[in-house]
Amino acid sequence: MVFTKIRDLREDRDMTQAQAAEKLFIHVTQYRRYETGERAIPLETAVRIAQLFGVSLDYLAGVTSYDSLAVQGELSDSEKELLTLYRRMNGENRGRLLERADFLVSSQK
Repeated sequence: MVFTKIRDLREDRDMTQAQAAEKLFIHVTQYRRYETGERAIPLETAVRIAQLFGVSLDYLAGVTSYDSLAVQGELSDSEKELLTLYRRMNGENRGRLLERADFLVSSQK
């Protein structure tokens, strides 16, 4: 499951595997193996991956569904749920949701 999160994080940042590997100072083949789950990720590399993508190790390991420890303390439960759902959407649906949210905010009395 860690590999799925790594791929999603990379794709959310419009980064190629080669670009991520370069930033992590590893060969692209090694990065690809981590992302596909062919190889376990050493702790030192997991720390660098978490730093690269700005997430916690807990998030990468699947301990928490929120990618930042700071987010957990700052958001209400409903805000966390909304954020989790938003992150599971594709780009098109994210755009639709933002347009709808903007409309709802502007139509409030």
